[in-house]
Amino acid sequence: MGEYTVGLVGLAVMGQNLVLNMERNGFPIAVYNRTAERTREFLSAEARGKRIKGCYTLEELVQSLASPRKIMLMVQAGKAVDDVIQQLVPLIDRGDLIIDGGNSFYKDTERRANTLAEVGINYIGTGVSGGEYGALHGPAIMPGGQEDAYRMVEPIFTAIAARAEGEPCVAHLGPRGAGHYVKMVHNGIEYGDMQLIAEAYDIMHRALDLSATELGEIFAGWNEAELESYLIEITRDIFYVTDEATGRPLVDLVLDEAQQKGTGKWTSQDAMDVGMPLQTINAAVESRIISALKGQRVAASSVLPGPGKRFDADRAALVDDVRKALFAAKICSYAQGMGLLRAASDEYDYDLNLATVAKLWRGGCIIRARFLNDISAAYERNPTLQNLLLDPYFRDAILSRQDALRRVITTAVQLGIPCLAMSASLAYFDAYRTSRLPANLTQAQRDYFGAHTYRRTDQEGVFHTEWQDLAATARSSS
Repeated sequence: MGEYTVGLVGLAVMGQNLVLNMERNGFPIAVYNRTAERTREFLSAEARGKRIKGCYTLEELVQSLASPRKIMLMVQAGKAVDDVIQQLVPLIDRGDLIIDGGNSFYKDTERRANTLAEVGINYIGTGVSGGEYGALHGPAIMPGGQEDAYRMVEPIFTAIAARAEGEPCVAHLGPRGAGHYVKMVHNGIEYGDMQLIAEAYDIMHRALDLSATELGEIFAGWNEAELESYLIEITRDIFYVTDEATGRPLVDLVLDEAQQKGTGKWTSQDAMDVGMPLQTINAAVESRIISALKGQRVAASSVLPGPGKRFDADRAALVDDVRKALFAAKICSYAQGMGLLRAASDEYDYDLNLATVAKLWRGGCIIRARFLNDISAAYERNPTLQNLLLDPYFRDAILSRQDALRRVITTAVQLGIPCLAMSASLAYFDAYRTSRLPANLTQAQRDYFGAHTYRRTDQEGVFHTEWQDLAATARSSS
């Protein structure tokens, strides 16, 4: 039996940085990569002189570890994870632990957890957020799996995680796929945040013809108030960067085609499966999809002119309205994301603590923001809170900003500037606060053409009407 506390498979940048983070915090670690050359390069560079052992077979890695063994996988989600697990299982013992730290789909994690439990192997699927910097200096960590298995790795995760207000940004979230589910929704919220920020930029840039430097100053100011967050901070920085070759703002030279790895889409798809509205995140996913139609958009721009109007109102007032609108839309987006987590917790028996989830996101991760403290406080005040919009703090925050959100969207529509996510946030807000939606007509239509039945507002029971016959009689007598 070996002397190393933990093993890690997969030495891409995220894997390497997690290794360095663990070693720096007092955990000797053995590493393996399918490509031996990468292992050698890592050992001769960043890992040189540290308590990091390079292994060139999985057998060597397993033999290097103290019992019970703890092996973390940082390999590409999907088949690669299954392949490594299949190779590891014959080499390890009952009671050992495998940790998947990649962006695996939660249903894959559920399947793997159940399969490994049958042979006595512990399994944790954990989200790791914060990018390369976070992996090295402190990520937000979202583990799910057996609670006893989490205790095996808790000292390591607590040591390497980011800290917010003195608390580590890690906690056991629930069984099986709970950790990867929370990470998936985190990424969906990230999509929404990024699209809302992009729309705020686009409206100010196109309506007011602001320079990149002016925009940088605006975002710098926003980062000192309620919008303070990692994404606002990096957006500020982006506007200050100039391309050395052309002297132009570098952001203006970046192709307007946003790519995606699929976690946002997974969030949208699962929201439909559990029956929860997710308009803002859906709009963010769709915005990335339509951005990929670059050639079509360029061709369409020459034959589909917009309204041709110019903004001629108070410029400073629009900037202030965009700030308020962005915060209001962001509240709606988080309300949708937290609502999905609550519904999924019930659907999949995760028993998620939403106050704890919000606390994990305060540091290390991409969506870290000042107002996550307020979200956590909302669920601590009322653990059964059905919707974030119903919390007194968030109710007042959005009611005081809804007029600004409406004005900004109206301005964008009048100028022909698309704002899919902001519009979706407002539509969600208006739909959620509406006591009677036109779904009565939709259900009547379904009953008309498919005999799907309906319920009534004034009587108990289920009803079906022969709409065509009654309508024909009514028309003939009118």
